Amino acid sequence: MADRLPPLTALRAFDAAARHMSFAKAAEELFVTPAALSFQIKSLEEHLGTQVFRRLNRAVELTDAGKALAPGVADGFQSLAAAWRSAERTLDDHTLTVTAGPAFTAKWLAPRLYEFAQAHPEVELRFSASLKMMDFGRDAIDVAIRFGYGPDTGLYSVPLANEWVCPVMTPALAARYPTAQSLTEAPLIFDDSISFLEPRCDWEIWFRAMGIEYAPTQGPRFSQADHAIDAALAGVGVVLGRRALVVKDLDDGRLVAPVKTALETGVRFRFLCAEGAENRPQIAAFRDWIVAEVAKTEHISDAMTRLPSSDFQRP
Repeated sequence: MADRLPPLTALRAFDAAARHMSFAKAAEELFVTPAALSFQIKSLEEHLGTQVFRRLNRAVELTDAGKALAPGVADGFQSLAAAWRSAERTLDDHTLTVTAGPAFTAKWLAPRLYEFAQAHPEVELRFSASLKMMDFGRDAIDVAIRFGYGPDTGLYSVPLANEWVCPVMTPALAARYPTAQSLTEAPLIFDDSISFLEPRCDWEIWFRAMGIEYAPTQGPRFSQADHAIDAALAGVGVVLGRRALVVKDLDDGRLVAPVKTALETGVRFRFLCAEGAENRPQIAAFRDWIVAEVAKTEHISDAMTRLPSSDFQRP
């Protein structure tokens, strides 16, 4: 008897009333009369054997039993809605919703999307540029491109590339600052978006890897990596550019790396989706495309001497 649940309609009525703290507003949301909603609440209370609302003159409030019930019922309906959306998406072979960080979206995805769109005109792409943690069911996301350490427990995960940082600048600046030593005199740009990395991968560590004790602090600082790179493209200075965000500019010659020594960060970009979803046609197509696109600029990484940043830390 303890596991015998009340009718779903009664739970739905309770959930709406608990959220609005009003039978009238709950009835309006559910497109029923207040009398019909009140009947559903009463049937739930009879099923439970106690009141879930205390009826006041012009309002209602949850009883202790109602307070205990409300969070689980709300979570249950959210889970049901997420599961329903997930089931609906399995029938959709044409829409692909991708989330990636704003910098990766701007510097890596956006310049390349034309090629995917040309190869797969049947796929409607939708993007959510965000760093927040996503739930593939709740947030109606098909694919996530994420930068970090992992692990990606319970998800289908494909490593895309290990991330490194290296000084990059315009060709004009490179002519003035062609060596590691000369960079101690160069205008430097600071990308604070990588300050969370452990071990550190900042200018002081890079100079130390080059055998130079120099800890610069002066220069423009940016909280977004793509803004720091845009400043470098404008000739403002030299930035420690992240591989994924600068390889296209390096390949196209808009930026150059005269000193080809990079620091390995120990983190990587990954392609993620829900387990079992990797075989959906549009997800498989996007995965194969992005893996192939990453491979196109492997020669940039191959030209670098890549050193582990962990080798140059100090207590």
